[in-house]
Amino acid sequence: MIAVILETPYQGEVALHLRYMRACIRDCLLHDEAPFAWPHLYAAPGVLRHEYIEERGLGVQAKYTWRQFAEYTVFYSDLGWSDEMVRSRNSCTRDGWTYQVRFLNDGWLSAQLEREASGEALVDWLRSLGG
Repeated sequence: MIAVILETPYQGEVALHLRYMRACIRDCLLHDEAPFAWPHLYAAPGVLRHEYIEERGLGVQAKYTWRQFAEYTVFYSDLGWSDEMVRSRNSCTRDGWTYQVRFLNDGWLSAQLEREASGEALVDWLRSLGG
């Protein structure tokens, strides 16, 4: 497996963006990549407060530290580009750091929204708990 840094939107519709990030983590794994999904880790409750720019900056600095272990950065952009994703892509370009832009292209977003509207996502979650 190849270590990669994973970039997806986080701000805004956080719940949707976290579900999307998990789908992108899965996609990376299926590409034989070991993704470092930094917002999943650093913006988790009790870690850093993403709404405070100083604390968000700590997460961004930590992400750049991971470059010494990763081969490249993967940007998933089905949901568009956040300001941080644009800054990160600009940094990749400026620093000569390799990156890829991907789309899930599997109907993930429309399927996810349909499942939520039908209540199917809740049923799946309950089943995962053994109910």
